[in-house]
Amino acid sequence: MSGRILFINPNRSTACGDGIAAALAPFAVPGQPALDVVSLPEGPPAIYSWEDWFAAAGPILACIRREEAVTDAFVIACASDPALPAAREATARPVFGMFSSAVAQALALGGTFGVIALVRASVARHALALRQMGVEGRLAAEIPLDVTMETLLDPVAVRARMVAVGRELAASGAGAIVLGCAGMAHHRAAIEEAAGVPVVEPAQAAAAAALARVLPGRCAALGKAAE
Repeated sequence: MSGRILFINPNRSTACGDGIAAALAPFAVPGQPALDVVSLPEGPPAIYSWEDWFAAAGPILACIRREEAVTDAFVIACASDPALPAAREATARPVFGMFSSAVAQALALGGTFGVIALVRASVARHALALRQMGVEGRLAAEIPLDVTMETLLDPVAVRARMVAVGRELAASGAGAIVLGCAGMAHHRAAIEEAAGVPVVEPAQAAAAAALARVLPGRCAALGKAAE
């Protein structure tokens, strides 16, 4: 069957890109579409500010144009969904935002949700995405960590803080928790165990959504080819 879904990490952190790839490893099944990850060297070091968010748009769109002919679907692999409307305008391929995919899964799991954000500035960007989805009223709470990407990627440095935030979000009424940055994947299991509610990792949520879109078309094409 094959095929390809490309996850575009809009920052230049290869460590962040490696973390996204690790989160996607459970979805790697022989014969199914490849889940490739690319980090953009021309992107910002991380998406901390609105300036970073806007600056990521050009590199994201350039990447889509380069890769469109060999890609079945794209995922913008940043939990602020930068350039999502522009990316959808730039290609006929499906484009998924990682944050919006995670929120959709969290709502299916819990009805209400909380978000763990990387920095305080992320909260406003998430609020914009939630307004665009029409689900801002389902947000129980959002709590920023206010740490750097490098600190977040450390397996130990923020683990206790993230576990405490997960418990706080669950206590605030969140039926599920969204990890609000691609660099949080390796903390998911610990937060879920401590909080007692489902924790949604955004790369995995986007992979599930993209595969649900790509696989039926691939199967239909194979069926026609076999006739």
